[in-house]
Amino acid sequence: MCSLWESLEDEMEREAPSTQSEGACIKDKLGFNAEEDAEALKGAMKGFGTKENILVEILTQRSNKQRQLIREAYEKLTGETLIHDLESETRSSMEDVLVALVSTPAEFDCHEVMRAMKGAGSKDSILIDIFASRTNAQIRALNAVYLKETENLLVQDLRKEVSGDFGKALLLLNEAKRDESTSVDRSMARKDANDLHEASEKKWGTDESKFIEILCGRSISQLRQICVEYKKLSDKSLQESIESEMTGELEELLVAIVKCAKSTPAYFAEELHKSMKGGGTDEATLCRIMVSRSEIDMLDIRKSFKEFREYSLLSALDSDLSGDYGECMKTICGGDD
Repeated sequence: MCSLWESLEDEMEREAPSTQSEGACIKDKLGFNAEEDAEALKGAMKGFGTKENILVEILTQRSNKQRQLIREAYEKLTGETLIHDLESETRSSMEDVLVALVSTPAEFDCHEVMRAMKGAGSKDSILIDIFASRTNAQIRALNAVYLKETENLLVQDLRKEVSGDFGKALLLLNEAKRDESTSVDRSMARKDANDLHEASEKKWGTDESKFIEILCGRSISQLRQICVEYKKLSDKSLQESIESEMTGELEELLVAIVKCAKSTPAYFAEELHKSMKGGGTDEATLCRIMVSRSEIDMLDIRKSFKEFREYSLLSALDSDLSGDYGECMKTICGGDD
């Protein structure tokens, strides 16, 4: 685990690329026909028993854009929403993943944030996962869906759920104003690295506000360079400094931001491993990552997973999951190794 992040630090010093490779494993299906798919889905769910293999075959092999057209065609055909029927006809983890697949990315993120804030206490790992990795446009879309579905502003509800420096950092990320330029200002990166060093290792106590300001505001490209410059000032990496100087949810959020700056696929590969190690599988986390990254960087995540663990993500899924649900997740993963 440490060796992967150390190697990523070394790659950044060799001028890592500012953009990630195209890594989608689910793409538009050629010859797509929304009406035919809607008919097939209706046939799989209406009548005696539900043919989950047909649901999996269709919904895991169409892009999200195509699934939205299927949703429209299905409602015209049956008078019911596709999500309603999936919730009625499937159960447990299978229901969760199929509903996630037919939701728009913004709807899915919104429902995960709502789940994180439901009940006593917030599920901070969900909030960290989403806000550390999403673009400004994705966060704005999440906020728009949240307002539409709840008639509340997400910022207002977040203020009720999170507090302290962790709350300040999340609220800043939720503003969706992070610099997203791809250019790098090395002089500014050196100054930011020095400010972070002065705010942590060089003083008694830690100035968390300086970390929040820089890590939640600078572009990904700039953060990568800050990591490089920080390593020149200290015998610790920026990630190691955060881990030694902070605790709790703020530490987890800032470390997640740094890891995503180094490599978002590597961050999610590590989170996928955590979701499947030990006794039992954290199927909610597994579903969130697999579905939300399937059309972004899943192939890159698979590559990082194999570097991280020395065995494939597909083999890990095969060991942990079974039945139609297992086939569903393996298809989302992109099939054969």
